[in-house]
Amino acid sequence: MKSGFSVSIVNPRRVRDFARASGILAKTDRIDALILRQFGEKMQPLYAQESDAQNQDRAALAARRKQLLEMILQEKNRARLNNGFLLRQTEKHVRQMEKQLAEFNAHIQKLIAADTLWRAKDQLLQSVCGVGKVLSLTLTTALPELGHLNRRKIAALAGLAPFNRDSGKYQAPRCIYGGRATVRNALYMAAVCATKFNPVIKELFDRLSAKGKSFKAAIVACMRKLLCYLNSLTHKQFYAQSLLISSC
Repeated sequence: MKSGFSVSIVNPRRVRDFARASGILAKTDRIDALILRQFGEKMQPLYAQESDAQNQDRAALAARRKQLLEMILQEKNRARLNNGFLLRQTEKHVRQMEKQLAEFNAHIQKLIAADTLWRAKDQLLQSVCGVGKVLSLTLTTALPELGHLNRRKIAALAGLAPFNRDSGKYQAPRCIYGGRATVRNALYMAAVCATKFNPVIKELFDRLSAKGKSFKAAIVACMRKLLCYLNSLTHKQFYAQSLLISSC
């Protein structure tokens, strides 16, 4: 990207399946280069948006915060099996990591407060009932395409697009597949909260549950609706900003 070339980031399995479908089973550097060129010409994958150094730093902070949360949970689970000296050491380690987590949270909030655009986007996302600091941070760092794609593409990017698997008269239940797990995990907790406090999401969840949909199917639909709404909301903000800039 820095050299002036447009770049697309795709799942390697898609390219490998493309090679097999073309009847090419061998794999060498020369063959890979040929297949990548043919894949780009025929499939026309979307160009990836360039991520500046600032956003990369934000993503690294968010990733480290997630790692700390996971390690704290792991240590707390281990503490149940320990006693005496081991228990005291485990609890000490948990306290140290919780202190680091608090420092991370404070540092991230300072960065948000110091960046006008980031602060505006964070306030916009958190203005929606059910969206908190964690989801706002996750969407900002792990889903920079938010507001730039249509609802179908943004849902597929987050792994929330239902795929059909029908054959003849057989119709299998729709299921989601792939996507960015970090975004999907954060949306899950937000959607659970939204089913209680967000009137629109609550109405959708209750309606699907009344139709006999399972909790998982209903909550995934709520996650998708919440994400699509945030995508539309963010798009409107970007569109308004672009009009303002073009009029200057």
